[in-house]
Formats: sequence, structure tokens, C-alpha cells
Amino acid sequence: MRPIELAFQSLQDSIGADLGVSEWVLVDQRMIDAFAAVTSDHQFIHVDPARARAETPFGGTIAHGFLTLSLASRMAYDCIKEHPGQVMSVNYGLDKIRFLSPVHSGSRIRGRFTANGATRKSDTQLLQRFTLVIEIEGDEKPALMADWLSMVVFEKGEA
Repeated sequence: MRPIELAFQSLQDSIGADLGVSEWVLVDQRMIDAFAAVTSDHQFIHVDPARARAETPFGGTIAHGFLTLSLASRMAYDCIKEHPGQVMSVNYGLDKIRFLSPVHSGSRIRGRFTANGATRKSDTQLLQRFTLVIEIEGDEKPALMADWLSMVVFEKGEA
């Protein structure tokens, strides 16, 4: 059986299975400020601790939702394994994302990945679907949930 077929069968067999939980990642004010600088999103709820404490229900600054989402790539390295014959995988998009709870500065978050299916797109491409839940340490409600798509590309000679 060719590597892409083995990968497809493995992903189909693992639908609903927990693929892993990443290491905790600290989201501190330094990270939040750096993200604000890169994205030019300097809204006070992210970068002004005194004002955020005084004027919001958060009690201080919170991470940008897109900062939290962007850390999913780092978290995936802990949980999503490469398939034999795989050349690379690339983000294909998100079918659904919900930001459910703010990530306060100083919080630790981690990603939980669940297999959600696969579709053969060509002789060398396999579209993987995962459910991603980013958890906040000590909170029952997650920071976000998303249906994440990743295109896996296999070598032409091995597909």
C-alpha cells in the first residue's frame, strides 16, 4: 500500500480519537506586546495593564484572540505526527472557530487535538481535519475551539 493510502486509512480509523495534548505555553505580557507590535493591534485591553484593570471586566490585559490561535501551530508539533512519505503539510484553513474565553496575561494554555477525518485531494495530497481545543490552565471553559484543516503533501514517487 502506498504511503498516502496508509495515511488516509490511519486517519479514517482514528476519527474521534484524541491525538494528544501539547505542552503548556505561557502567554505573558511580553508575548502579548510583541504580537501587538507585529499586527499593529494596540487596543488597550491587550497592552495597557492599568487601563485594562480599571476599565474592563477582565481585571487586566488579555491576549489577542489571533495570538491564541497562532500558537496552535506550535502546539501541533507536540501532537500531530508526520506520515511516512510526507514532504510537508500546510495550513489549509479553518471551517469554524469560536473564541470562548479570554486568555489573561500570565496564563498558560495548551492545545488538545482530535482526529476529524481526511479527504484524498490528489495522488499526492491528503486533506486532514482536526478539532482543536485550546485550554486555559485552571479554567473549565476553553479559550477557543476550531475545526482546523491541514493539507499533507506526499512525494510524487511514493504517492
